[in-house]
Amino acid sequence: MKAHRLLSARQEAQAERSLLAALLTLRSLEECRAFLRDLCTPAEIQAMADRWAVVEGLRRGLPYRRIHRQTGVSLTTIGRVARYLAQGNGGYRLAAQRIDGERHALEAHRGGVPAPRPSAHAARPPALEERGRPPEERGRHG
Repeated sequence: MKAHRLLSARQEAQAERSLLAALLTLRSLEECRAFLRDLCTPAEIQAMADRWAVVEGLRRGLPYRRIHRQTGVSLTTIGRVARYLAQGNGGYRLAAQRIDGERHALEAHRGGVPAPRPSAHAARPPALEERGRPPEERGRHG
């Protein structure tokens, strides 16, 4: 991690809180995509998407080598993601559980027909794009 010699620990924490607050203002996949494309390099976005694909593979119980073959992510990174999934701050687990909950809700809405599982790099089903939008805006496109 880059050390900011000019910033105190308090200033660095404030900068992080400011970034997190900005993320919380985003209401759709399109807004998140635009923000991340402005904030990150394509390689940084790809690295995050790859790690998320690893989380999905680990949660499905896939062996590390199969995840590596499917994603191209190194076995070292897969091991690191697995460690954070099991013993980290809980962010991977929380996001995955919420996505699972939305997937189950979508299946129930579809009369028990399973929702297609998105691939690691595919867009989510449209119903999941509503996540984070205020109730009065859900169902509106545009």
